[in-house]
Amino acid sequence: MRPTLNVLPDELIAKVLDEAKRIMAETGMEIRGEALRKRLLDHGLKTDESGKRLLFPADVVDNAIASAPTSFTLYNRDGEPHAEIGGYNVHYVPGSSGLKILDHRSGETRLANTSDFVEYARLCDGLENIAYLATAFSTNKDIESQVSDAWRLYLSLVTSKKPVVSGAFSEHGVPRMVEMLQLFRSDRAELIDKPLTIFTITATGNFRYGEDSCQNLLDCVEAGIPIEIVPVTLMGLIAPVTLVGALVFHCVDVLTGLTMAQIVKPGAPVLFGGAPATFHMKAASSPMAAIEAQHLNVAYVAVAKSLELPTQAYMALSDGKFLDAQGGGETFSSALLAAIAGVNSVSGPGMLDFVLTFSLPKLVFDNEVCGQALHFVRDMKPLDDLPTADLVAQLMQEDHLITAPHTLEHWPRELYLTDPVIDRENRETWEEKGSRYLYDRACEQVEERLARYTPFETDSATDTAMRELVKDGLNEQKDLPELPALPAVKAPAASSRRRGRTGRRRRSAENT
Repeated sequence: MRPTLNVLPDELIAKVLDEAKRIMAETGMEIRGEALRKRLLDHGLKTDESGKRLLFPADVVDNAIASAPTSFTLYNRDGEPHAEIGGYNVHYVPGSSGLKILDHRSGETRLANTSDFVEYARLCDGLENIAYLATAFSTNKDIESQVSDAWRLYLSLVTSKKPVVSGAFSEHGVPRMVEMLQLFRSDRAELIDKPLTIFTITATGNFRYGEDSCQNLLDCVEAGIPIEIVPVTLMGLIAPVTLVGALVFHCVDVLTGLTMAQIVKPGAPVLFGGAPATFHMKAASSPMAAIEAQHLNVAYVAVAKSLELPTQAYMALSDGKFLDAQGGGETFSSALLAAIAGVNSVSGPGMLDFVLTFSLPKLVFDNEVCGQALHFVRDMKPLDDLPTADLVAQLMQEDHLITAPHTLEHWPRELYLTDPVIDRENRETWEEKGSRYLYDRACEQVEERLARYTPFETDSATDTAMRELVKDGLNEQKDLPELPALPAVKAPAASSRRRGRTGRRRRSAENT
């Protein structure tokens, strides 16, 4: 038996779903993408009196839920099964909306470039508890913005063979990226049968889907790309401040996206996802690590599980600006909640600052946090320890169990040994090793892991074809950025407790 979370009684889930379906049928959704709107009208959906909003009758929604897969398999670049998305399977993946990177070598928070992204992908490729990649942050510093979505997908595909969560930045960005993915499958049918990616579709809020989201959803579903519907439900701003009310609004957005996907192509894989946040009434910010946002996350996951749908959530992240006590506390608490709730795809490791800033040391730390959370939700069952007569006799005879056959057999699986980023030394040993603080250990692990990265070959014709797809979208830029050579590992700047806690903070403030 694995630990699970029970946050909603069945009766309340039923009431939430009934209310969401009522809103979909009576208020409806504004669909601003003309191509998708036409498909929905051709299917027989009606509009409200204004003609602006499409209405989704309850029976159409129910049929869509019934046609959506309860699970699907993600495959790696070589076409091998990699992750089963569904049930209570939990996979951690970096967040994918960063605009800046916190440079652990200089302490500067800045726009990221191609070298930053390649280092991230190399690091992520070797992290044991990060199931697959995400196109974690933009590289607008050295690539034109209209092709940066395709560029970071290219960098992911040539750096790691793991699957990747991605998404398009513009209304017409998906087709170019699908052509890239197609290069790793024999034909479109195989790309559909063996998906390599999940694409994010963001619900706009205010019961509206914008042009970009509509076209991206249509293009992904037609190409057979699994999608995650991710509303940014802002409690107290564009959604009710109360949990149940916000949950209803959230379900309206996700179920509308799921219904549209099933109308376009019945059986299309869709994750019931989200990135909720609260509206901070004093700071006017939108904290995603707020405890109420985490409560909403596990609540909508409970609704999705009642419908037997795969799930996604933005968790295992922090709104803090550094890998500090706030960063660790917010990340671990939400990572553990996500694991117990059984979120299938957890977006967030590596993210700081309202998912705007990415940090490689935090990603290394989060890898350990996620490993501990996964260890916690293992099935709990007797392992040669009921009855305990032999163990009691061994303890009485030896005064310890460290050399007991039972201990020797089971401890490698039962006792989780952390990476050196986590301090498990006694104080004397810690002091002998330099009294290094968490951030210093995390930075050291970044460099050591980057040095261990094992490169692999990409067929030259495939590589050229992907680069041409990106170049075709350039306007003024003539050449693509150069990729860093291996090992591309710089020596970390000298650090001390003072620099780690004060100097970085000062430089970051000056550069943000």
